[in-house]
Amino acid sequence: MSKYAVIGYGVVGSGTVELFEKNRDSITNKIGRDVKLGYILDLRDFPDSPYGNIHTKDFNDILNDPEVEAVAEVIGGIHPSFEFTKQLLQKGKSVVTSNKELVAQKGAELFEVARKNNANYLFEASVGGGIPIIRPLHKCLAGNKIEQISGILNGTTNFILTKMIKDQMSFSDALRLAQENGFAEADPTADIEGHDACRKICILASLALGKQIYPEDAYCEGISKITPEDVEYARNAGYKIKLIGSAYPTEGGKLSVTVCPRLIPEDNLLSHVDGVYNAISVTGNGVGDVVFYGQGAGKLPTASAVVGDLIDALLHRERPLTVSWEKSDGENLISDYKQSKTAAFIKVSVKGDADEARESISKTFDHPMFIERQNRPDSEVAFITAPMKEILIDQKLGLLDENIEILNLIRVL
Repeated sequence: MSKYAVIGYGVVGSGTVELFEKNRDSITNKIGRDVKLGYILDLRDFPDSPYGNIHTKDFNDILNDPEVEAVAEVIGGIHPSFEFTKQLLQKGKSVVTSNKELVAQKGAELFEVARKNNANYLFEASVGGGIPIIRPLHKCLAGNKIEQISGILNGTTNFILTKMIKDQMSFSDALRLAQENGFAEADPTADIEGHDACRKICILASLALGKQIYPEDAYCEGISKITPEDVEYARNAGYKIKLIGSAYPTEGGKLSVTVCPRLIPEDNLLSHVDGVYNAISVTGNGVGDVVFYGQGAGKLPTASAVVGDLIDALLHRERPLTVSWEKSDGENLISDYKQSKTAAFIKVSVKGDADEARESISKTFDHPMFIERQNRPDSEVAFITAPMKEILIDQKLGLLDENIEILNLIRVL
């Protein structure tokens, strides 16, 4: 009897079991043989669970059962996920995961272990929840040179920004509402500071380049400094603010990989992605622009991607698929984001004459676009620069009068 197992019985783990068992008949028809749930590994007790007879707290039960062919690892984090995954792959058992942190940090190493042992390590659910993006990049767009990948990759931050844009909420109030609705963790740092989105864009960049791109090498900035005033300025200029992860090739075979808030023009599809939804835009030199849109998180959307990978793993036992990338230890693959060209929204505080400050800013930035908002204090000035290298924007800001204090800078997509 073939079995699958689930490590972690939280939101995604319970959703994976629920969806697989609910659709068991159609799934077994796809696989061509019966596959049953062998184990659920979790340190907690679930006395009311209908699967209490297969609940275990001992990882070795899964590792040493020869009938277990595929395992869903959905506990998150690096440890013990890495150790569990590596041991399973060494035993020739395929592993599927929603663990974006592990894939972003240890993907290349685990792919190598999987190849050596005729197993698969699949990770569709690690980016975009239920949105199909890994397979399309690897298969449907394989004939293209990828010219850019960018998108809204974190539902929590998108929910917060949507509330700030549509309901004029403060950042702190929108965050509290996200937590009350279960969209944000008690400690929301990974979301609001951009770390979650950074892991995801690094996974997509690694897949596009074929080499491991590490999150610590990418530029990452969150949304905690965004104010309702910034949102109003952006609206009056015809933009919305979104947290955007982006990756694109630069000179010398390197990639620019960034996560940061950006002003998105209202005629851009990404500006209309609201709430907890995600959207990923990919440009290929053959297909042009394509956009993948859907629920980027949640119990069943994410479980949908996990179950899809489980089916693939069970269909291709002892035949490794090629969704992977190579190690890049010691290679400098990411270009300096300061050398990239961008326009920027800049908000400043002026000590002294605001008209003189505008004149100084206008001369320094060669007639930028000044923006207004209701109840703007005389001491506040906001403008959008022309596109230029970011290092040049920094240099020009350094030339401004010492009575001009920079309050915020947000890049424009």
